[in-house]
Amino acid sequence: MRMTPQRQLVLDAVRELGHATPEQVCRKVQGTASTVNITTVYRALDLLEELGLVRHTHLGHGAPTYSVEEHEHVHLACHRCGEIDEVPTETLDELADQLRRERGFELDATHLALSGTCRSCRATEAG
Repeated sequence: MRMTPQRQLVLDAVRELGHATPEQVCRKVQGTASTVNITTVYRALDLLEELGLVRHTHLGHGAPTYSVEEHEHVHLACHRCGEIDEVPTETLDELADQLRRERGFELDATHLALSGTCRSCRATEAG
């Protein structure tokens, strides 16, 4: 596959945005190339993921969020306020070891989002 200008713009947008939905990527790309539409962005993201250049994570309901392949961490998604935090993948090493030992399951923590309640929302609930 050749890297078309549109694919390069999509990849550059994902790199620049860090985490982005296809719609956010499309808006970013359209700042440079106004004729690129959302269908082109989705197709480019699918291909870039097949090539191992980007990955997607579901951070709750709605569209997936894309990041570059080397951008590895676990997402912590607050289901109350929508805040997204990040922790190193090593945070789940004990769980990964346990799953491997007990279930023979190899966890890919680089492609993972955990849902819960953030510190701020918990403090509001308690107070």
